[in-house]
Parts: sequence; C-alpha cells; structure tokens
Amino acid sequence: MPKFLVAESETATERDERRKHAGKSSGETYAATLSQLRPEADVTIVAPADADAASLMPSDLAQYDAVFVTGAPLHVYDNSAEVRRQLAFMTSVFASGTPSFGSCAGLQLAVAAAGGTVRKMKRMEAGISRRITPTDEGRHHPLLSGRGLCWDAPAIHGDEVETLPANATLLASNAVSHVQAVEIRHDGGVFWGVQYHPELAPGEIAVALRRQASDIVDAGLAETVGDVERRADQLDVLQGDAGRTTALWALGVDHQFADEESRRLELTNFLEHLAKC
Repeated sequence: MPKFLVAESETATERDERRKHAGKSSGETYAATLSQLRPEADVTIVAPADADAASLMPSDLAQYDAVFVTGAPLHVYDNSAEVRRQLAFMTSVFASGTPSFGSCAGLQLAVAAAGGTVRKMKRMEAGISRRITPTDEGRHHPLLSGRGLCWDAPAIHGDEVETLPANATLLASNAVSHVQAVEIRHDGGVFWGVQYHPELAPGEIAVALRRQASDIVDAGLAETVGDVERRADQLDVLQGDAGRTTALWALGVDHQFADEESRRLELTNFLEHLAKC
C-alpha cells in the first residue's frame, strides 16, 4: 500500500474559508483526487504553516512514498512565520529523498526552498492557463507524457517563479508565466511541479474566480464582476457536463481541458513514474 503525504499550503483561516466556498481545503481536494487515482493508497494530510504543526524531520518524511504540496494564496517572498515554516518543511522534503509533486504555490515553495526566487506578477493568470508549450526537455520528460505541443489547464495565481534554482529543468512555459512546469533536483530529492492545477475540477476553479472577482477586475482581466461570474458559470456547466459544446466554445477550450483524465495527466504521470521506481 503506497503512503502519500499531502501538505496544506493554506493557513488554518484560509482552509476554513475554502471549505465554506468549495467544500474542501486545498489539501482535502488533493487527498480526494489521489484517493480516486490510487484507491489503495494511505493518504495523510499535514499543515506545515500552522504554529502547532509537528516538525517533520527528513527521517519522518522518508517513511512516505511521495509528498504532495498544494496551492494556496500565500506569497513565498513574505518573511512571515507561516512561510518560514513551510519553507523549512520543503527543505526537509528535499533532504528526505522522498519524491515530491506540487502545483501553484507548491511549485513556488519548492523553487524557493531550493534557492530560486518568486515574484508578484504584472498580470495574474485566472481561470485558464492558455497555450502552455513544452520545452525541448519537456517533450521527452515523463511528467508531460501524453501532452501535445500546446494545451490549456486550470489556473489561478498572482505570483510566479522569477528565477529557477540550480539543478532545475524548465519543462513548459506560456506567454503569461515563463515557468509552467519544472523538475528540481536538490539535496538528494526530486520535485516535479506545475504552476497550474491538474487536481482541480472546473467547478473548483469557478469558486476561486468568484472569490477573487474583484482582484480579477482590478487586474484588468475583466470589465466587471458580472463578467467574472459569467465565466464561472460556464466552468460550472463543464463541471456537470464535460462535453457541453456551448461551454467549451464560450471558454475557448477543448475537450482535453474539460475531460477529467486529461486534466489530471501530470498527476497520473507522476504516480505511474513512482510505481516504476
């Protein structure tokens, strides 16, 4: 039975807020997704940002087959106690040698823990990360196996990777954020990560858009909150019917974005690579 550890990147307050709107914290969403992909797995959730969280040493983390680091509205460049605790956790993950995977803020934490930098974006990416393309290395990397020359993915973030650490390999980019997928080898550990959200369904992205509607308007991505709401409505349609042509057309996406198996491809690839190791 594989043992997976899911690390919440949200604070306790952020977890409660997400549960009110989406029904689950980010870590609970990750755990549910992993349980669907690997029903036999034993999945544990921890919250390294919390002041009362137990400190996990590399020897503790080595007991797991993989660590998954979630997204969150944190800013890795803030010198807050919550961020420091999460960076310490990620440092231990690398030192443990346990394979790890992260999305959005999870990617940014791994980058910062390994010596790279993260910055605030000039323009946030909200709803859909469009026209992601693999690098030459990415075309042959198992993380992106099955991806074509271009794809769209669920995404919502206002920060991005500025510089990659040493021993990192850029795997995919788009016009909004240069780092969309990456492998990092650091201190005996290997991390695969994406800036987008393969673990999130369209309805969960719709919830995130509604929660951040004012920020999206302020960023110039929409004229009004009503425009954001209409975009979220179309994502809700896809949540109920992944093949709804009208919603696909309105959002400008194809079936690969809406289909659950295709949307989760990077997570599936990571899990299959684990099984072969």
